[in-house]
Amino acid sequence: MKTYSLENITDKYIGKKGTKNRDKFDNELRIDLLGEAIREARQKKNLTQEELGELVGVKKSQISKIENSTTDARFTTILKVFEALGASVSFNIELIK
Repeated sequence: MKTYSLENITDKYIGKKGTKNRDKFDNELRIDLLGEAIREARQKKNLTQEELGELVGVKKSQISKIENSTTDARFTTILKVFEALGASVSFNIELIK
């Protein structure tokens, strides 16, 4: 039985790194991971979406949208969310080409 790596499958069905489709896919994946990280941190703090929204100054629906990656939240809002959760944030910036 032949096995394939995730990278090979992604290259075949989405596109190779550096292509428009692959860049879009990778960006959407990162946004999904960010939303999941926020949800996990909120739950560890035993906060509801409504309570977190009050701490940040947004409505519950905005927190839900961020956690479910259904909105392009402002960067400042994301930072406020992590601040309200008492989480440190670090970014890794990689220049391509």
